[in-house]
Amino acid sequence: MRFNRLLISGSLLSLALLTAHAEDAKKAKAKPKKVYPTGYTDTPYLPGGKWRVHDDTRPRPEVVTPGKTAADAPSDAIVLFDGTNLDEWIMEEDGSPADWTIGEGYFEVPEGGVGGYLRTKREFGDVQLHIEFATPSEVENESQGRGNSGIFFLGSYELQVLDSYENKSYADGQASAIYGYKPPLVNASRPPGEWQTYDVIFEAPKWDAEGNLLKKARITVFHNGVVTHHYQDYLGPSGHKKVANYDTVQETGPLKLQNHNNPTRYRNIWIREMDYTAND
Repeated sequence: MRFNRLLISGSLLSLALLTAHAEDAKKAKAKPKKVYPTGYTDTPYLPGGKWRVHDDTRPRPEVVTPGKTAADAPSDAIVLFDGTNLDEWIMEEDGSPADWTIGEGYFEVPEGGVGGYLRTKREFGDVQLHIEFATPSEVENESQGRGNSGIFFLGSYELQVLDSYENKSYADGQASAIYGYKPPLVNASRPPGEWQTYDVIFEAPKWDAEGNLLKKARITVFHNGVVTHHYQDYLGPSGHKKVANYDTVQETGPLKLQNHNNPTRYRNIWIREMDYTAND
């Protein structure tokens, strides 16, 4: 019995020595860790002469923590509605406290269409916007009478909200249309009552000191994850039954929601202030 125990102990010791030897051999054969440069200072300059290709001195992007889902606001966003209150909003007409109806995690146009448009207390220029909406589940009308509302950037440039599910209306008044100008590339609407999303990049117009237009307002839209506008210019501030034009110098303004006498709902609204020339 003692002999067997000695034999086992010897075997274990031999195995340990072999393992250690193998690890030493592996380390000896391991290649040294390759060091990669963080950038360069001797490469050609990019057009314009400000930065080199792979320039090591060029500022790195700010770190932003994304939300866990598309509905969750990233770390640098302004939450315009968190499901509980309308503290970020006022009535457009007189600046009084917002009086739209708050439900469980959403707010909606008051019953009977009373009240007016909502606008944010803050003003914005270039932005990224996430917003969710639901048109009424009970369909009572047709065309522009079904879930009609609108989102206005700078208080003037409209992105249409409408129940466009199996609902015929004029093309430039469909859901996600640039109202009165450009129909969406496709109709990505969900059925009445279902929650829908807009994810938007809006670029504000730019003017010089003399009031000459340098750049038109521009928009990119994802409706329920589907591209409906890509880098599309506006003709100017939106209007009904008229051709828009840039007759007003304006680079910032509030986000505005339309009361069109339809009980449309909104939730999960967040916005990021941007400067789309910052990386030039």
